[in-house]
Parts: sequence; structure tokens; C-alpha cells
Amino acid sequence: MRDHRRNSSAELLLGIARAQAGIIQGLENEMAGVRSGRIIPALQNVAHLRDHPNPTLTDLPVRVLLGTLGRAVPTPPRIVRDLERLFGAARLRRRRRAARRLPRQRRASTSASRPEKSF
Repeated sequence: MRDHRRNSSAELLLGIARAQAGIIQGLENEMAGVRSGRIIPALQNVAHLRDHPNPTLTDLPVRVLLGTLGRAVPTPPRIVRDLERLFGAARLRRRRRAARRLPRQRRASTSASRPEKSF
């Protein structure tokens, strides 16, 4: 994903979660206790909070929604980090860095192992 796509995806997830949180708040206003008694436990079950410490791709939207319902609203940069981890962009960057270092290390070890020519 490119930077603008990652940011747009994070903002989209956050926007959807806020809309869903608004619906849940409307339900809470009409039926007191439905949020904490029915909706939050169901969302926590779907989010696999106990099974997976790090969200999977299917867990991430639910966890973003849970965050918007609580006090610690997720930020787009945090969502971007989760998306990068899930799509493997971070691993790809590490591989590219390692690939860039490898030729330098080979050149250094090759020149160090060459015997000096004596005339």
C-alpha cells in the first residue's frame, strides 16, 4: 500500500467505526443498558480479544469500533501500523533494507579476503 492509501484506509476504518458507534449510542438512548449488557460483550467476543493479542485482518475493524466506544479512541497512525503489519509492508521494508546491506557486506568481506599482490 502506498502512504496515501494506508492513511485513507485507516481514516475510512475510523469513519465507519464512528458511524457504528453513533448507531450504538442511539440504541443506548432508547434502551438503557443495551450497550454494556448486550452490544459490548458481543463485540468483544467477535474481536477475539482473548484469543489474539494482535488483531488479525478480520478483528481490526471490530477493535477500532470498540476503541471508539471507549475512552482510548484509535488514531489513524496506530491503525496504519496495524494495517502495515497485517499486509506485511513492514516485513517487506526490512527485507529491502537487508538486501541493500548485503551487497555492501559482500564487497567489504571480498576486499578484506583478497591477498595483496606482491611484485
